[in-house]
Amino acid sequence: MNYTFEILGVAPTLCFFNQQQELLQKQQSAGVEYLGNRKCTLDSFVQSVETVSPNRGWDVDGVVNTVIGYWMNNSDSIQYWKQRLQDAGSENLLVARVGDIKSLQAAFESLLGP
Repeated sequence: MNYTFEILGVAPTLCFFNQQQELLQKQQSAGVEYLGNRKCTLDSFVQSVETVSPNRGWDVDGVVNTVIGYWMNNSDSIQYWKQRLQDAGSENLLVARVGDIKSLQAAFESLLGP
C-alpha cells in the first residue's frame, strides 16, 4: 500500500478537536487520518503515525518512511509551518494528513460528485 503525508496548516486546538469528532460521527475517510501536534518536529509526527497506523491496519514502517521522506524533501515547507505554528501561539496545533493514496483519491473524487 502507498501512503501520503502532508502538512495542512495551523488550527486552534478546540477547532481541531471538534473537526475530529465530526469525522468520527460521519465515519468518513476510513483511509485518512488527521494529526495535530504542538511541535513541528519529525519525531512528533513519527510518534503520531506509529500510534494511529496499527488501528487503521496500515504498514507502520511504510507510513513512517512516508513521513521521513516528506521531511527530507520539503525542508522549506517545514520551516514555513514551524514559523507559522510559533507565530500562532501555544493554543494551536500543526495539522497534517496521512493516509493511503487510494482512500485519499476516493475522498477527493467524492467531493467532485457523480
